[in-house]
This record gives sequence, C-alpha cells and structure tokens, in this order.
Amino acid sequence: MDLRYTPHEQSFRRELAVWLASEVPAHGTSPASSDWDARRDYDTRWQRKLFDAGYAGINWPKQYGGRDATLIEQLIYFEEIAKANAPYIGVNFVGVLHGGPTIMAEGSDEQKARHIQNILSGEEVWCQGFSEPVAGSDLASLQTKAERVGGNSDDSAHYVVSGHKIWTSFAQVADYCELLVRTDPEAPKHRGISWLIMPMDLPGIEIRPLPTLEGEGEFSEVFLEDVQIPVNNRIGEENDGWRVTNVTLRFERGTAFASDMIHLQAFVMDLIRTAKTITSNDGCAWDDRALRGEIGHLSGELESLWAMVKLSVCQSRESGVPGVGSSAVKLYYTDIYQRITELGIRLLGRAGLSRTDLADRPSSLFLGRHFNAISLAIAAGTSQIQKNIIGERVLGLPKEPRPTTN
Repeated sequence: MDLRYTPHEQSFRRELAVWLASEVPAHGTSPASSDWDARRDYDTRWQRKLFDAGYAGINWPKQYGGRDATLIEQLIYFEEIAKANAPYIGVNFVGVLHGGPTIMAEGSDEQKARHIQNILSGEEVWCQGFSEPVAGSDLASLQTKAERVGGNSDDSAHYVVSGHKIWTSFAQVADYCELLVRTDPEAPKHRGISWLIMPMDLPGIEIRPLPTLEGEGEFSEVFLEDVQIPVNNRIGEENDGWRVTNVTLRFERGTAFASDMIHLQAFVMDLIRTAKTITSNDGCAWDDRALRGEIGHLSGELESLWAMVKLSVCQSRESGVPGVGSSAVKLYYTDIYQRITELGIRLLGRAGLSRTDLADRPSSLFLGRHFNAISLAIAAGTSQIQKNIIGERVLGLPKEPRPTTN
C-alpha cells in the first residue's frame, strides 16, 4: 500500500495552507475556558467558515455540504490546521468526528437530510450519552431504560427514557445527544441496546457539570427522567444499537484523534525548545545525549503512529468506516502521549508541579498536557478494552474465560 502523497494531494495542501494563513489570524483568540456561550460562538463561527470555504467534512458527500475529497486529503487537512494553529473543532467534536459519520453510515435518508449539513455548518452541536456510573469500560452493561409507547407505527410512537449518563462532554452547550439506551431489558446485554438522537431541550433532562483536575467543566453528568424521544430518532433497528455503537467507536478511535496527534508532534518541538533554555551544570538540558536520544525515539514513534492512521483510513475506503485496527491506533497513541508528557514533567523538575508558569517555564502547558494524557487511557474506551479488541478481533486470540455461576 502506497502511503505517499500524490501531486493532487500536495496541491490540495498548498491551497489549504494559503487559506489558513489568512483566516486563522482573522478569527481572533479563543475565549476563556469557563465562558461556555463564548466558546460555542467561537467554535461554531469557525466551523461555519470551514463550511463556506468547503473545508468542513472534506471527505463527506457534496450533497451534505462536504467536499467529496479523499480520506488522505482529510489527513492533510489535520496536518495543516495543526501547523497553522487553527481553532480546534471544539465543542462539536462529537457531531463532526463520530456522530455525523455514524448517521451517514447508518441513518435514514430523512435523518441524514435533517442533521448532517447542520452539523457541518456549525448550526448543531452534539454531545455523547454513552458512559454511565456503572457502565464505563463495560459499556454494554448500561442501564438507562427506554420504554416504547404510543402504538406500532414509528411515526406515532416514542420512547420514554430514564437514566443517568456521565462524562458527557459539552452537554451544557449541545443541541443533540447521541444516546445509548436499553430497549429490551430481558435480552443479553449486547442485544437489547438502541442508538437514539436526543434533542437536549426536551423536558426531563438535567445537566450537572463535573469539574476536573484542570479546573475545566467540559464534562457533565446528565440525568434523564421520563424524557420522550420519538422512535423516528432511532439510528438503525431497535435493539441493534450495539452494532451501530461499534461503528461510532471506530470513528472515535480511528480518526477522531488525528488532529491531536499532529499537535503532539508540535509539543515535542516545545520540549526541545524548553530543553535548550534549562541550564544544567555548565550547559543546558539539551546537551544531555540521553535526553536527545529519548526525544528522537519519541519523534520516530510519532511518525510510525501517523503511518498507522493513514493505514486505518485507507482500510476504511472499502467499508466506509475505520477497521478494528483503529483500536491499535488509539492504544498506541495513548501510550506515546503519556510517555511524552511524563518526559515534559521530568524536564521541568519542580516547576512541573505548578499550574502556573514559573521562571519562564511552560508549566501550565506541560502539566495540562500531562493531565490530559492520564485521562486518555479512559476516553474513547479504556486501554484494557482496546487490548481485548486487538487480541480477539485482530490477532484472533481465544477469548478470556467468562466467570461461571452455580
């Protein structure tokens, strides 16, 4: 498989770089992290600029506002926005990176027409209602229940939903939620789940932000009490939600972190610049051959990781979704991210314990990255779950014996 860029793809790169050089400075600086209304406005205005210029969902069909570009061009897009330090996809990463693609892959024509272009243009912001307090790594154990009422016709019926979701990113500014519910409590846990589109303004929804170690409030827990969701908002068949969920998770694990990977390469350059300013005995930290070797190895591993992303994207050309190898991408990314940020904290020494910059050292950046790296072992599926998927579905190893009951 040839992973090199074609002349057409290189031309696309130049075109995009020129556009970003003009538009990024004009968009201004990002607002305070605690100002959620301003953050939504800032992120969705940037999304609208991408949409109007033809760069939002560049590999999505033109009929939905995309560009019909290749998936490799999508990777080029990720590379260039990182180089330009452009605004990240922000509060609507759920909609653009895996909610929208799931609707394209599994939704009805009506659902596609209603949501996809609005997601791309920034008019709709989405959040994810998957994890629960007792169903994180074992997602299929979720207990949020949905009882169908109102007749046999999907047009007239609705689900009455009650339950509790957690780690719901940007729920406080979202218009819709991709929601997993249990529609058949008697079925085996993987077979009684459905995937619903839930408007976030429905009666019975309560959102409670969860502050993190970084002082952020992007995560929330969401309480649902007798929320009525139309049956027509279901993606796929009733009780087929686990299969649909795996489509979503492959997008999340395969390509959703691509832009972050490019930013991680830039973070390695921050490490190098910092090492050249930290004095050590009669020289600077960068004079340490072992340190230079460690950073060199990490840089090489990042290049390998990016090749894995390209491979995952190429595999998706056949099926329309990233393959199960996307779990290997996510697992490898988690590991290398943690090792890079741990090196950053070691490099700073005692200054790495401060949330504010000390003596011109980038303590806040390095510590913030380190906290984020810790959470990555849980986000989008824990590392333990990824290892099980790789072992059983990629390597074909036998499944672990399940506990038996007497």
